Amino acid sequence: MPSLHEETQGKIDMLMPGACIGIIGGGQLGQMMAISAKYHGFRVGVLDPTPDCPTAQVADFQITAAYDDRDAIRQLAERSDVLTYEFENVDADAIDQVRDLVSVPQGTDLLRVTQDRVHEKRFINDHGTQTAPWRQVDDLDGLDAAVREIGYPAVLKTRCGGYDGHGQDVLRTETDLQRIHRRDEGAGTFPPSILEGFVDFAFEASILVSGNGRDLVTFPMVRNDHRHNVLHITTAPAHVDPEIAREAKALALRLAKGFELAGTLAIELFITRDGRVVVNELAPRPHNSGHYTIEACSMSQFDAHIRGIVGWPLPEPRLLSPAVMVNILGQHMAPVLALIGKHPEWQLHDYGKAEVRRDRKMGHITVLTDDPARTVRELEATGCWDDLKPGAKGDTADIADTD
Repeated sequence: MPSLHEETQGKIDMLMPGACIGIIGGGQLGQMMAISAKYHGFRVGVLDPTPDCPTAQVADFQITAAYDDRDAIRQLAERSDVLTYEFENVDADAIDQVRDLVSVPQGTDLLRVTQDRVHEKRFINDHGTQTAPWRQVDDLDGLDAAVREIGYPAVLKTRCGGYDGHGQDVLRTETDLQRIHRRDEGAGTFPPSILEGFVDFAFEASILVSGNGRDLVTFPMVRNDHRHNVLHITTAPAHVDPEIAREAKALALRLAKGFELAGTLAIELFITRDGRVVVNELAPRPHNSGHYTIEACSMSQFDAHIRGIVGWPLPEPRLLSPAVMVNILGQHMAPVLALIGKHPEWQLHDYGKAEVRRDRKMGHITVLTDDPARTVRELEATGCWDDLKPGAKGDTADIADTD
């Protein structure tokens, strides 16, 4: 039997089929990582507090424990040849403590940068890439000063944590600022935060870049439509001026090189009305907006992630067909399933979550199409997503989804 490791020219040992990939986090991203890993011949273990979580349903074993349980992380490390993660709120110190036991090709620098919005913005700016105007805010006096510099409208975000709009407050007027004062003066605390100015964007987009510690490849830039802070529809590819696409690819490669990237990194973008490409956020993992790659590309974002962290060569992904991806939230499951028999073009992905809840991501649909705009209209016309139409719950779509 061949060794599970083979030395390569780069920093990452190349793992052979039969090795074990440990995944911290058991949601849908981990599930799709695990499916890819199994196709490539690897064993998979997962750490997640929920028994029979989506990843565990396709893995070889599960360690049922909290994400910050250091004994459980050590146990996963002892049973794995390489560790990865499906979300960024992972205990980086805990991972560092097991690096003598297991390979961690993504390292923890990427985690620490993306866990703190101030560090993230500085990293992006230091690598010659534009973001929204921002200021670090440590207290209410600092907030007042930041508002004077940036102006309205602006978004106040906690430096750490938060997702899908949680931990964020939109400030449009002095009234909103005073509301924050009353809230935090009453609580007696002010969480470390960042204030970001609004970007006058034409649309939101994202681009994926994957690496194996040596080589980097990119996927096409896609257009994203958010509803109520959650990604609703992704259209691939984004129809943009070729210069915008070139700039998006160039900045993706710049940022990935800065991390000596292993695995997949998602970069959320604003495309401004005057044609600039502005980075919103980074996600150090596969991303919701990249699900279309499973059917539409020669290599999915999950295949690229797995190949990257095990040190395999990365072919340049090819878009085989334009595609539209739409998320299925809890309230959409019943109407979608009622129509599935009438839509053979729908590629349905059900994540297998035990509890169906409103606004919880339960699955997605991908449609390969020669006319993405028409496909978007056809999906919306089914009525399955009527609750997400503009105005249905209030217009808050100017804060980007982080998953």
